[in-house]
Amino acid sequence: MKKLDILNAPFVQEMVKTTANLYRLGWDERNGGNISYLLKEEEITPFLDPEKVIRTIPMIFDGSKLAGKYFIVTGSGKYFKNVCDAPSENLGVVRVSQDGKAVELLWGLEFGAVPTSELPSHFMSHIARLEADPENRIVMHNHASHLLAMSFTHELSEKEFTRTLWQMCTECLVVFPDGVSIIPWLVPGTNEIGEATAAKMKESRLVLWPQHGIYGAGKDMDEVFGLIETAEKAAEVYTYVCAQGGVKQTISDENLWALADAFGVEPKAGYLEAR
Repeated sequence: MKKLDILNAPFVQEMVKTTANLYRLGWDERNGGNISYLLKEEEITPFLDPEKVIRTIPMIFDGSKLAGKYFIVTGSGKYFKNVCDAPSENLGVVRVSQDGKAVELLWGLEFGAVPTSELPSHFMSHIARLEADPENRIVMHNHASHLLAMSFTHELSEKEFTRTLWQMCTECLVVFPDGVSIIPWLVPGTNEIGEATAAKMKESRLVLWPQHGIYGAGKDMDEVFGLIETAEKAAEVYTYVCAQGGVKQTISDENLWALADAFGVEPKAGYLEAR
């Protein structure tokens, strides 16, 4: 049976639109940022033959827990601004090999391109999030400007950083009641930063890389984009508040508890004063 044009596949269209949005917002300058999207085999078979492997690309970590799983990923060194015009050069559909030591390229990453250098961090985070939430499908990393700036000026206590964001916009507690986790500054593209991020992903869907950017995870592209977008908006408000002389009034813990009750969410334990 003739395969459909993969450029019309919903998962390719989502990647094209999301990368364009991220670049438009200035969160993914040059080749900054990366996305990985866990796919189901039935989603790709109308467009690809899973038996036709273009080439095998080795990995620097053990991905055996994801053996046989399919992903569409952004390429290493690729500019998000170019994805729309040349998806097959900047994106790739891969399958994790049975021994977990490589990925098998099924489409894209033309002219010898390889997946994002943050693939270890992405895959480790997928493993961690799938254990916490079997419906998790997206891991997204970008350089959201105000969250990045806030990592220079705000205390890097997970509790205090999260509380500040919750207090900046009423919706924040509802959108990320699990808070923002923070790792130390580490060299990107290494197993070390991947392991540190994955450990935090077990408890929250947002992980701040100080002086670098943010990692987000979730069930679908809208959820993850919206998750980062909401935290970034709060960080932007924080920047404006600081520039205007600092906080004179804010959302109290009593208010935040009332908000949690109204929307049926549970704030991260210990982050609010007991009621």
